[in-house]
Amino acid sequence: MAKLDDRTIANMEVALEKACRRFPNGGDHESRKYVARKLMQSAEEGNTTLGGLDVVAHRAVQELSKPKSA
Repeated sequence: MAKLDDRTIANMEVALEKACRRFPNGGDHESRKYVARKLMQSAEEGNTTLGGLDVVAHRAVQELSKPKSA
């Protein structure tokens, strides 16, 4: 795992907080952990801008918000 710089970490934190506002009370631990994992994967692949990480975080929230099929 590559070490991420301070700016990337800050961008990841901002993207996580913005995306999780869509959940009641900012989301439960498992939901936030899922979004954070997606952000980490994306940042490690080189996506380090706030705009790019926002997109990843919002997609992750959408994935969690989809109804589960029976």
